[in-house]
Amino acid sequence: MIITQTPFRMSFFGGGTDFPGFYETHGGAVISTTFDKYCYVNVRHLPPFFDYSTELAYSATERVRSVDEIRHPAIREAMRFLDMREIRLTYEADLPARSGLGTSSSFAVGMLQAFYALKGKYVDKRRLADDAIYLERTLCKESGGVQDQIAASFGGMNRIDFSADGYTVSPLIISPERKRELNDRLMLFFTGFSRFSSDIQDHTGEAIGKKEGNGRLLDTLALVDEAEKILVSKTDLGEFGKLLDRGWKLKRGLTDKISTGSIDELYAAAIAAGAAGGKLLGAGGGGFILLYAEKERQAAVREALKKLLYVPFEFETGGTRVLHYMPEKHDPADRAE
Repeated sequence: MIITQTPFRMSFFGGGTDFPGFYETHGGAVISTTFDKYCYVNVRHLPPFFDYSTELAYSATERVRSVDEIRHPAIREAMRFLDMREIRLTYEADLPARSGLGTSSSFAVGMLQAFYALKGKYVDKRRLADDAIYLERTLCKESGGVQDQIAASFGGMNRIDFSADGYTVSPLIISPERKRELNDRLMLFFTGFSRFSSDIQDHTGEAIGKKEGNGRLLDTLALVDEAEKILVSKTDLGEFGKLLDRGWKLKRGLTDKISTGSIDELYAAAIAAGAAGGKLLGAGGGGFILLYAEKERQAAVREALKKLLYVPFEFETGGTRVLHYMPEKHDPADRAE
């Protein structure tokens, strides 16, 4: 039996520049962090006593005799990719899917690591990230960028740079005290809305290549350098909050699918209550909203958004990992017809 734990991520700056259609020409970069909310994938071989060969439990339950019958595209394609057979897989998570935290990519990373471990194979974080990108973007043909898989695999607060030659992951060198100060000034709220990010990513992808879309993404890319300078220097962290506001205004202008009237009202209420800035996490359309507010303003911000669920969190640095490893002797068996 294998159990993996993989963190979710929040992306601060550079979202959209991690689309191959953009960074292969212009370069790209993001600043993001993982935090202490996780998904767990439990995988073991299925005993040969059932009239099905694979059992899956996520938001639905599937029991099938053939991999081709699996409805969940990522599980189906991952099992084909790594030639997985006769397994029982269970997925659990601390936070809901389709909420802007890279949950599908965290699942992909954790599932692939569990599959490799079940085969008795060790793979490093880069291999896991690369395989998860290949699984989601090529095998499943889902639209989107490539930052989520990298963040979930590597963990920590990083600057990730993209080019036609690949990507590099550079941890941000910040003192524990300054990182704590940043953590204490960030507030996370669940808007209650959910959506399929690939639907919105399709519209974001369409904006790439157009003059206005590329212009906004180039401005978004420039914010990454500014944000890094703020974080690694002694600059007042309040500037980070103001930069989040600038980045959100750029992002929401890419396509009218990113924000909604309700989200705009929530954001305006938070700013009026004292938040310096913030953003909707992920592709847009709903999910979690991240805000920067000084401690003395946070009570007012929480009151302004009292209808939303407030979610405390802590930054984490570990990335994906195997929590439990118990090798199994498995011989493919003939199953009952």
